[in-house]
Amino acid sequence: MKVILLADTKNVGKKGEVKNVSDGYANNFLIPKGIAVEANQQNIKALEKQQAEDAKKRATDMASAEVLKARLAEINLKLTTKAGEGGKVFGSITSKDISDALKEQFEIEIDKKKIVLDGSIKQVGEYNITAKLYQEINGVFKVSVIGE
Repeated sequence: MKVILLADTKNVGKKGEVKNVSDGYANNFLIPKGIAVEANQQNIKALEKQQAEDAKKRATDMASAEVLKARLAEINLKLTTKAGEGGKVFGSITSKDISDALKEQFEIEIDKKKIVLDGSIKQVGEYNITAKLYQEINGVFKVSVIGE
């Protein structure tokens, strides 16, 4: 029996795939648990429509990520913090601090989990910071840490 998987299933396939499974497995396990539906004409058309919508959404998200990447390349974010002798910062600058400053200074919202730091920033100076915008699209921007 051919079925369309609605969820990733171990040893069967991934969501959205059309698979040929035994009738008993489909009727007694996959379909009653909502893991799959029978692959008839109506369900296949619905699957194709859903895949087309997903592709369109991915293209839109990718385009907006490229625009944000270009905008981030022009940014020089300035963070002011207390610093001691030799430019050593009291505490550290974290990805949350950078995310908050981006929102405040440039009205750009990037989740703190998507900002990549090689450890925390503990010295005054300029740093190139990478932000994961979309799958394989990364934006790089400058952060200037200024001591008081």
